[in-house]
Amino acid sequence: MDLPVLPPVRPMLAKAVHEVPRAPGLLYEPKWDGFRCIVFRDNDEVELGSRNDRPLTRYFPELVGLLQDALPTRCVVDGEIVLVTEHGLDFESLQLRLHPAASRVRKLARETPASFVVFDLLALDDRDLRAEPFAKRRRLLESVVSGEFARVHLTPMTEDPDIAQDWFNRFEGAGFDGVMAKPADQPYEQDKRVMWKVKHERTADCVVAGFRWHKDGKGVGSLLLGLYDEAGTLHHVGVASSFTAARRKELVDELAPLRERALDEHPWRQWAEAQSEWAGRMPGAQSRWSVGKDLSWEPIRPELVAEVRYEHVQGGRFRHGTRLVRFRQDRQPESCTYGQLEEIAPAELSTLFSEVRA
Repeated sequence: MDLPVLPPVRPMLAKAVHEVPRAPGLLYEPKWDGFRCIVFRDNDEVELGSRNDRPLTRYFPELVGLLQDALPTRCVVDGEIVLVTEHGLDFESLQLRLHPAASRVRKLARETPASFVVFDLLALDDRDLRAEPFAKRRRLLESVVSGEFARVHLTPMTEDPDIAQDWFNRFEGAGFDGVMAKPADQPYEQDKRVMWKVKHERTADCVVAGFRWHKDGKGVGSLLLGLYDEAGTLHHVGVASSFTAARRKELVDELAPLRERALDEHPWRQWAEAQSEWAGRMPGAQSRWSVGKDLSWEPIRPELVAEVRYEHVQGGRFRHGTRLVRFRQDRQPESCTYGQLEEIAPAELSTLFSEVRA
């Protein structure tokens, strides 16, 4: 591969905020909920690289031909691999595409084909564009990537913060992850947080049903959270983490009384005893991004309620880790149900994705 920008490339990153910035000189885009991906194309060679340098080409073979049709002959672009359904972007199904078996990869490529959204241009022909301002890179990108190709899309962009606010409100239920705000004069700076990502933030009361030790072994690393469904089953919905060192140690003492006889009537006892017949969402399932990571956990009696701050829910789980606000001694665990979560009706995606047009 002979390009002016070669792998690996660390994607440019963003700082999280919760309101749409309205400073002059900003350009806005939807924030996509998928796998960040740098595409390197040199004639017939196409390589897909993830944000952590993990090659993605073997997992999404159906994208190679599509990108060859849609992209310039020699280029490097930044974008997002997404899985589009009529109900929105499906991140959980996208995760299932990371399968070690080649036969399974081919089967999933047919059954759940991915799409690609392009939002930046790092190199074109023999030109390294990373030092150019974003506004210029965007103009060049618009001149070489059109919207006429199947499942390869140029992300919408606007200079109007009111339109960005509308995207932020309207597209959440369709699996979008928020809105990006990018300075028009910003060069492409690898692995630096020089943009802004605007994300939703809410609170929910959850049952604390267990915890994981911190990697240093000296405190609580995360709390395992649960919510009850209408049938009274407690499902694992995510974790609360990011504690200070002092708070990690305090939590050990606070949770100690609840560890006594914790498995006697624990709703996740079947999982804790490694029995496969447990049908709910389980707190220890390996993800394909965390192979080899210790996901063992310590059960506690599910009597403690925690108020946590979250961004959004997808597939019945918190899409990202939550943050502990406080413990709620005034709440009963049985009151922590899915019914308290704010539900946003899915937005119409057909204006953006031809894949879901009737």
